[in-house]
Amino acid sequence: MNIVIEKLKDTDIEDLYEFEIENRIFFEETVPSRGDDYYIPEVFKVRNESLLDEQVKGLSFFYLIKDENNSILGRINLVDIDSDKLGFLGYRVGEIHTGKGVAKKALKLLLNTIVDLDIKEVKAKTTINNIASQKVLEQNGFEHTETSDKEFEMNGQILKFITYTWTNKPLF
Repeated sequence: MNIVIEKLKDTDIEDLYEFEIENRIFFEETVPSRGDDYYIPEVFKVRNESLLDEQVKGLSFFYLIKDENNSILGRINLVDIDSDKLGFLGYRVGEIHTGKGVAKKALKLLLNTIVDLDIKEVKAKTTINNIASQKVLEQNGFEHTETSDKEFEMNGQILKFITYTWTNKPLF
């Protein structure tokens, strides 16, 4: 499957809302809920307009993962970029597109894109039970750097977060 990543635009918000609604239950099985308010159309629009402002300022970059038909398959974001050029990764792929290498390809595209942005380091957190996400990170050069001591409950399971780090190393 051929995919592209495109920066989020205001014209994408309606389609993105539909994508999030369609995949809410699936996403909430593996990541903490964004809460009911997130899915109120007006709140969703305002929140994403705020993200677009962050993107213009270079504080974060929000990408949609799309196929050759311009359909949204997922999202991949680099957020909270600080003055040391450290950013934090987040991504999610719609349920019907999992297991097809979409996240792995999208992350590779993102890492190739951010080299031009002079990003030095990217951190990503996932849960100890999200093996698929761990594999995506490891296959793209991320290293497991920390396991949290804190436990939390999600969907009846006691979990911990684990952190992965990618460092933009010079070629020579």
